Amino acid sequence: MKNALKKILRFVVPICLSALLIWWLFKKVDFHQVMGIIKGEVNYWWLLVVMIIVTLSHCIRGIRWGYQLRAAGVGNIPDMSLCCSIFGAYSLNLLVPYMGEAWRIVYIAHRQKVPVSTVLGTDLGDRISDAIVVVVLFVLALVVGHGYIISFLDHYAVGKKLLDVLSDPWLWIGIAVAILLMAAGIYIFRNTAAIGKFWMSVKRVWTGFAVLFTMKGRWAYLWLTLGIWVCYYLETYIGFMAFPFTRQLMEQPGLAAGLLPGLISFVFSSMSIAIPSNGGLGPWNLAVMFALSLFGISNADGAAFSLVLWSTVSLTLVILGIYTLCYVAVNRNHKL
Repeated sequence: MKNALKKILRFVVPICLSALLIWWLFKKVDFHQVMGIIKGEVNYWWLLVVMIIVTLSHCIRGIRWGYQLRAAGVGNIPDMSLCCSIFGAYSLNLLVPYMGEAWRIVYIAHRQKVPVSTVLGTDLGDRISDAIVVVVLFVLALVVGHGYIISFLDHYAVGKKLLDVLSDPWLWIGIAVAILLMAAGIYIFRNTAAIGKFWMSVKRVWTGFAVLFTMKGRWAYLWLTLGIWVCYYLETYIGFMAFPFTRQLMEQPGLAAGLLPGLISFVFSSMSIAIPSNGGLGPWNLAVMFALSLFGISNADGAAFSLVLWSTVSLTLVILGIYTLCYVAVNRNHKL
């Protein structure tokens, strides 16, 4: 019953959250106006370019993951299998948040006949790399667009509450106490079989993560990481060209040919993925819409932009997911 409840909540909560946020979004804008913008003002050729960039970013991510897997002793994996592991993961995330991460780990572990925990470690390193990049981008956004970030914190009560929570010493005391209690429990039961298995799994996970610091091709990994995030940024920036109101941002003085609003929109949308939802639907749209509003884009225009761009990326992922399904079925009896 407990496991069934967890599975139900894992499906229901993200769907309800996405629906609630989309309802709130359209409560703030005129839906008919948004649809009018989508029908009459979009240059869909630029969105085709966005779809190509989305595909390229996932191919680069798959190849980058291959460096970690080989260093962790998982073995040589065809580049197409690596790419499909990413295609499938992101398409499944449209259904249930983080389901795709679990699938790609199990897929590679099963394909290569290695422990799941070893592959999990490389996935952890992959995600930590992304988290570091997001932090760097946020700092960059603070430097070049601090006025817009401050506007966000002042404009919304959630921004002020976030700062209040992070500055509350009781939060950090509670975290420290929880860590100490966990450490004490592990020490007290250190000789049990359960703790032994736990440490074995931790060791495998750490091995998969630690290869980032010792593996061959570290520079290639860094360049591929740069390539991934440049592609992610270009998805937003190229998307600007599909709408007349965002193209104007490229012509306004002081906005660095649209690079600054592109950066702010990109950083805000990247941070929104921390909120569980189906493929980012809801949190991602609101983050982009708010970021654009800082540059004078109306709520209706911002909603149209976010919905069209999100739909473009999602359509790409659906197509890539179908391709992955066919690839896995055809190569089910692969040879290592």
